[in-house]
Amino acid sequence: MDPIEALILDLLAKVPAGKSIAPEDVARGLDAEGWRRQLGRVRGTAVGLARQGKIVILRHNKPADPDTFRGVWRMRLPMEGDGA
Repeated sequence: MDPIEALILDLLAKVPAGKSIAPEDVARGLDAEGWRRQLGRVRGTAVGLARQGKIVILRHNKPADPDTFRGVWRMRLPMEGDGA
């Protein structure tokens, strides 16, 4: 498993159900000093996980299309009622 994918899923497993994490949380877990350089890789991995249905990408606390979202975003595990 990709280390970014593993870290995303590990961090999400540690938060209460329905709570989300920021991409910055993952990037800092990868590289505390140069975390900003990791954000693009985190986004790419998160998009892949969202396409597989393993996570949900959120914009304004609502599920967003992983292929078209822009701006500030977060991620959480899928919940009942998220839809396909």
